[in-house]
Amino acid sequence: MSLARVYSGLVDGIKGEIVTAEIHLGEGLPGVHIVGLPDQAVRESRERIKPAIKESGFKFPREKITVNLSPADKLKQGSTYDLPIAVGILLASGQLEVSPLQLENYLLLGEIALDGKLRGIPGVLPLALAAAEHGLDKILLPPENYKEAEPVDITPLVCSHLRVAVAVLEDRHVPRPPPAEDLHQSAPVVPDFVDVRGQSSAKKALSIAAAGGHNALMIGPPGTGKSMLAKRIPGILPPLSKQQSLETTAVHSVAGELLNQNSIIKVPPFRAPHHSISGAGLIGGGQVPGPGEASLAHNGVLFLDELPEFSRSVLEMMRQPIENGEVRISRARGSYTFPANFFLIAAMNPCPCGYLTHPERNCTCSPSQIDRYLHKLSGPLLDRIDLHLSVGPVRYDMLRDKKRSKTSSQMRRQVIAARQRQNQRYRDENFSLNADLPANRLEKYCQLTEAAHALLRTAVDDLGHSARTVHRLQKVGRTLADIEGDRRVTETHVAEALQYREFSEDNYKY
Repeated sequence: MSLARVYSGLVDGIKGEIVTAEIHLGEGLPGVHIVGLPDQAVRESRERIKPAIKESGFKFPREKITVNLSPADKLKQGSTYDLPIAVGILLASGQLEVSPLQLENYLLLGEIALDGKLRGIPGVLPLALAAAEHGLDKILLPPENYKEAEPVDITPLVCSHLRVAVAVLEDRHVPRPPPAEDLHQSAPVVPDFVDVRGQSSAKKALSIAAAGGHNALMIGPPGTGKSMLAKRIPGILPPLSKQQSLETTAVHSVAGELLNQNSIIKVPPFRAPHHSISGAGLIGGGQVPGPGEASLAHNGVLFLDELPEFSRSVLEMMRQPIENGEVRISRARGSYTFPANFFLIAAMNPCPCGYLTHPERNCTCSPSQIDRYLHKLSGPLLDRIDLHLSVGPVRYDMLRDKKRSKTSSQMRRQVIAARQRQNQRYRDENFSLNADLPANRLEKYCQLTEAAHALLRTAVDDLGHSARTVHRLQKVGRTLADIEGDRRVTETHVAEALQYREFSEDNYKY
């Protein structure tokens, strides 16, 4: 036969889509011509495939080879198509003894080295999910990608070489999963809050933030443990559900971060980009947009240390994902959507030198320097951060105190209990956390006592808090009530919520 058809896939955002690779051998000058909107990496596959086929013991056809990747209006990128193109050439040239109908059940993925070995590729999980939805029941892939496809309702067939792939397709070889020691299945170790001496008020505030999904900003001098506290937050978050695990893993798969880790993500991710990061690095982007740090923190924690040191334009890009839980990137060929439902934790010094609020060290900054430093953060951005925590230095006696504080496990039980109350309350809604409670649902789900209303009235009339700030105060109060098991939000809950609004768009003086 001179025409072959095999299936591969492309990733659009974080969703997989089936690609049909049609390979035709016909008259004309020998060579490989790839059509269907291929990028440079796809066009270069012809230079990899020719020696790989020869090194694997097959003959490379001397006819004109035309490869069509359909749908033709979607950009094809990367080395994903090496294996399907090579298999299609062997099938079209009669060197692969298999019925074309049998290949209708296979998805073929993998980069091919010059000696015929298969190498891992990014984006296997969403491609496997797309294959299962399309009715395909088998997927040929490199060993590095086995764990990504394993949770999907499809049979992963591991092939380390082009020769092995041919033998599998001809039913001459039954592939086995890679040895367990080669899969790097160890989960990341999350440090425990029990190791943090002192900072009881900060730990309580962070547990409140975790319970309601509220964003938090820690403000304090250098060395007070802000980063130490942030790194422990994933340990008090509930474990990822199966759906959350697949969503999170899909983002990391598309970003190519699972080739080293090679396992399904079950622990909420923790991302801490440096303040020199670009907008595309934080939010996502590129010629063909890919996920940024905001999306890689989906269902987990995004920690921005030294917040005022980030470019103001980069920080302003954060407003959309904080508000909507997703990132939308538009290009000439279409728009791309990446999930970004993260839990934002930020940290900053109170001034450039860091010692404005230190009880013993003197600040060396001028008032104008402090003003410029604080005004790097816009009011609208700060308004989207529910909790503003003051983190002070820990005294030496407290460092020597051997009395154990709460462990992450104990804090997590409290967080899970509060979230269960929220899940029950919002079971008929399209949200599940207090932080996501829309303003038009506050009256229904966030019932305040008269004393609590009076205190909020004072916050608006005397302190000048905006309507958005008042709504966030109500949400934090609702979380405090959930932690204590109260049905209504009381004056005490609102008062505590107000304590976490020291540094806002209404008051730039810390």
